[in-house]
Amino acid sequence: MNQNIFLGIFIPFVGTTLGSAMVFFMRKEMNTNLQKALLGFASGVMIAASVWSLLLPAIDMSQEKGGIAWAPAAVGFLFGMAFLLLLDTVTPHMHLTGNEEGVKTHLKKTTMLVLAVTLHNIPEGMAVGVTFAGVATGNSAISLAGAFALSMGIAIQNFPEGAIISMPLRSDGGMSKSRAFIYGTLSGIVEPIAAVITILLTSLVVPILPYLLSFAAGAMIYVVVEELIPEAQAEPHTNISTIGVAIGFTLMMILDIALG
Repeated sequence: MNQNIFLGIFIPFVGTTLGSAMVFFMRKEMNTNLQKALLGFASGVMIAASVWSLLLPAIDMSQEKGGIAWAPAAVGFLFGMAFLLLLDTVTPHMHLTGNEEGVKTHLKKTTMLVLAVTLHNIPEGMAVGVTFAGVATGNSAISLAGAFALSMGIAIQNFPEGAIISMPLRSDGGMSKSRAFIYGTLSGIVEPIAAVITILLTSLVVPILPYLLSFAAGAMIYVVVEELIPEAQAEPHTNISTIGVAIGFTLMMILDIALG
């Protein structure tokens, strides 16, 4: 694993860490409109990243191999959605709205909040790992700049996510600022772990790279549809989250095209 790949897979974790650090600088509770805007922004970034950084390269790879261009993208995408649906069903976690999902448990609310964020960080880590695995194998459909664009985009959307998890731990969970920061930061450690595991399995990944790229896209879109958008649109309803989606999507699209 060379220096560029090592740096690339840890950039998203830095975004989560910096976001979690906002607990030291913001008021005890995050403004509702700000939270909705940040959730919308994260949604927009993830949607754009799924299309430009994952699905389109998967389709390009399939075309280069002479196969049915849409088949790996469609199959991988659906399996990614199904995988996150399974995790969502069996893992006990709690959304910011207070809704509990997964297997019934006696875990603390704070632990379940962290599990919710950790759960949807898994596909983001996989996405980064798969793209850098593609770079490591010299795949022409994925450039180093494009892989860094995805990594930076996820880091940008991890910043508000880090703040969104650490602030409620402080205000609702009654944690100290330092402890809320640590919990918020640790919720993102699964991303570089998932990325490293994917890269270490590069020899196995290469033949099914288009499927894995699409798999990561499906998993990320599941998070957007199942968690981020519903939480962003929870009462009181405003259009601020929709504006956040537009800004996040546009920023990630520009970032991927300009660097990829």
